[in-house]
Amino acid sequence: MGSFAQAWQAVAHHPLFWVGMTLAAYQLGLALYERTRLALFHPVLVSTLVLVLLLLAAGEDYARYREAVMPLLVLLGPATVALAVPLYLNLRRIRNFFWPVVICLLVGGGFATLITVLLAWLLDAEPMIMMTLAPKSVTSPIAMLVAEQIGGVAALAAVFVMFTGVLGAIFGPWLLRLCKVDHPAAWGMAMGMTAHAVGTSRALEEGEEAGAFAALSMSLMGMATALLLPLAVSLWAML
Repeated sequence: MGSFAQAWQAVAHHPLFWVGMTLAAYQLGLALYERTRLALFHPVLVSTLVLVLLLLAAGEDYARYREAVMPLLVLLGPATVALAVPLYLNLRRIRNFFWPVVICLLVGGGFATLITVLLAWLLDAEPMIMMTLAPKSVTSPIAMLVAEQIGGVAALAAVFVMFTGVLGAIFGPWLLRLCKVDHPAAWGMAMGMTAHAVGTSRALEEGEEAGAFAALSMSLMGMATALLLPLAVSLWAML
């Protein structure tokens, strides 16, 4: 029994072990999703649950896991930048919708942020929680940085971002169909703006045009949040 425990510790602490487990968990989720096409089996949701169970079973803490999967985190940047490819391929189409895109960003993005803070305030959440929730609709690196700047908690912001993306990918398409939104540009804008990278990947399944507009709205929402949200919080504190 002792030799087995030692062998397990040696394997679990190998730098590539958790990288392999992360890729395997995502592949499992992807296989389930492709076979069933049920939003409940979205790869991000399935892989997260599997990895949580594995970490608990192995008695591993998150800090050591994050350190082990750092090579995957490094690849997150190039993967996000690669979303510029559908943007370039649909550049002419995007130019035709310049003003609708700007209006949608200002109205939709502002509403998504304000309604989140308002609901948290109505539920008597602490200011720290409200500031952590405010940037939930953008990608994790931006959300964590903005949350720290405005008085939130970066680690908790990453959790809220993950839940926002997964829930957006699950319920977003259903809500869009319910509201009879079927234009690819509108479909993509809604998914990218509210569910960031996870919503963009879901929009790409609907088509290249929807994916391009989702990538565009995700990028613009991230920039607008990083620039305007800290300014808005500072102005509110001065009142």
